[in-house]
Amino acid sequence: MTDRFTRKRDHIALCNDGEVGFRSHSGLFSELQFVHNAMPELAMDALDLRTKLLDSQLAAPIMVTGMTGGPEEAGEINRQIARVCQDLGVAFGVGSQRVITSEPDSLETFKIRSVAPDVALFGNIGINQARDMGVDVVRSLFAGIEADYMAVHLNPAMELVQPGADADSDFTDGYDTIKRLVDAFDGRILVKECGSGLSPQVIKRLGAAGVRAVDVSGGGGTSWVKVEALRAEGQQAALGETFAEWGIPTLAAVGLSRDIEGVQLVASGGVDDGLKAAKALAMGATVAGCARPVLQAFMRDGEDGAHSYLTTMISGVRMAMALTGVRTPAELNGVPRVIGPQLERWLSQVDTSGDKG
Repeated sequence: MTDRFTRKRDHIALCNDGEVGFRSHSGLFSELQFVHNAMPELAMDALDLRTKLLDSQLAAPIMVTGMTGGPEEAGEINRQIARVCQDLGVAFGVGSQRVITSEPDSLETFKIRSVAPDVALFGNIGINQARDMGVDVVRSLFAGIEADYMAVHLNPAMELVQPGADADSDFTDGYDTIKRLVDAFDGRILVKECGSGLSPQVIKRLGAAGVRAVDVSGGGGTSWVKVEALRAEGQQAALGETFAEWGIPTLAAVGLSRDIEGVQLVASGGVDDGLKAAKALAMGATVAGCARPVLQAFMRDGEDGAHSYLTTMISGVRMAMALTGVRTPAELNGVPRVIGPQLERWLSQVDTSGDKG
């Protein structure tokens, strides 16, 4: 067992049954309430959940965000959940493919095309690794799993806590790296955080670099700082506990950037049911994303469990649409809602101008 695979196995175990969620809030989803429409004047079969994410048509506005890969059991998780996504017509992302560069045989654990030939598939690599390995290596990782898009993850908070943090603590040349990747991949790039959120300043600069979609991956779901803190010792563990709740809450991250033109928003971080997904769409997201709840459903009841979970989430989005009187997910953006004081403070007090995120 290699050290790299040990980390991957730790991540699976901690995300499945560890205490790695936010304690102070769950993405501020309780701070948005829909105004009920008792006379929606529509038939359920008239609702159309189809949504376009980048260049792909989804059957519903849902994405299973970056999961795992590396050890053999991670390959089974990827394949079976990807098969569910294929059946339901939603997007799917693999975990970080960095491990392939040191463990080439692990490539097989990221391959899902044999079971999900039509799914909108997102590869995954960290920004620092993309910078250091160069475009050609990233392109080989992308081609190796026949991905449609490459997700580039940003995770400075997580990197500063994880064991061996010094190796990945150079965060320079990020925007130039993204620009090179956007050019090399003809715009098929999604930039995502890892549970700490994206500010409007960062999203604006990413948009200026040609990025067409981001996953805000806000605070409120899995705290990857907490995940790494549980793996760390001494000072790193203490820092992880201090910064475990760090980040921009998911609904705030979406609401603050909803009016940035040319950039689609995926909202993940605390999205664990269809009503929360609908709230994310109402705040301005194009697609709602989740990972840990799907993994937990899979670990409990296998592929059937993951299928049931995602089917229920999609049904929840459909029910929220019906009870607000809209026929498409995009129309949720305009329905009456009540915003609570915590979310309102974020939306009214955060300065969205300037260059720093």
